[in-house]
Amino acid sequence: MKRLSAIAAFLGLMALTLVARAELPDAKLATVLKEVGVDQKLNEQVPLDLEFVDENGTTVTLAKYFGDKPVILNAGYFECPMLCSQVTNGLVGAMKMINLDIGRDFNVLTVSFDPREKAPLAAAKRQNYLGSYGRPGAEEGWHFLTGEDKNIRALMDAVGYRYTWDEKLGQYAHAAAIMIITPEGRMSKYFYGIEYSARDLRLGLVDASKGKIGNIADSVLLLCYHYDPSTGEYSMTILTLLRIAGLLTVFLLGGFVSLMLFREFRARRLAERNAGVGG
Repeated sequence: MKRLSAIAAFLGLMALTLVARAELPDAKLATVLKEVGVDQKLNEQVPLDLEFVDENGTTVTLAKYFGDKPVILNAGYFECPMLCSQVTNGLVGAMKMINLDIGRDFNVLTVSFDPREKAPLAAAKRQNYLGSYGRPGAEEGWHFLTGEDKNIRALMDAVGYRYTWDEKLGQYAHAAAIMIITPEGRMSKYFYGIEYSARDLRLGLVDASKGKIGNIADSVLLLCYHYDPSTGEYSMTILTLLRIAGLLTVFLLGGFVSLMLFREFRARRLAERNAGVGG
């Protein structure tokens, strides 16, 4: 099912690109695409004093959602015709595969970068995705925010998320990515695409929390795997592979030496026994 969703999203994006190419001059298209992307700002501080409006229509600062848990930032806009829902659906799918819970272990902020969108639409979208996630307590930790253009742009600039409004197509052009932020509000990890590895998401959350969530197995995996900013994935480090190869070599040599000593000992005992029988 996920594969079919990914294929549908890809075909949709291809169709939109073809429409854009057909309707926009090459220079205009190049300008639009140049304004879209993600600039990783690892360890940069997010301005937590920025004000937004939550799904209940209450004005809040970002600081309300930080302090003791890592935060997943899911940027988009609620009336996006395709890509934003694919990103959020991919996030939900990955979150359902890990045994860390929204509200207990981490928070999620889905922030609209369209200043025209307001709280009622945010509330409707939130209700839909909470139902899809389906775990109790998630309503305490997953919030859908709208805001003024200046605050939206300040947040998106801080996290390196670039988007632009296309007048010709009547929609936003934007990237597909989610971000993990530490409890203190510093950028920690970026994951790209519309489907996310449950392992990478879990390791990213554990890493951002500095081990305050997760278990011993996660700590061991973090020693074995290294986050690669260029791909937005965790991969086994070369150093780890060398260590494993070294340990295997030691075990093999140890086993070989032990086997040879055992054979020598058995041969000596057999020789002594034969000599005693002959005497």
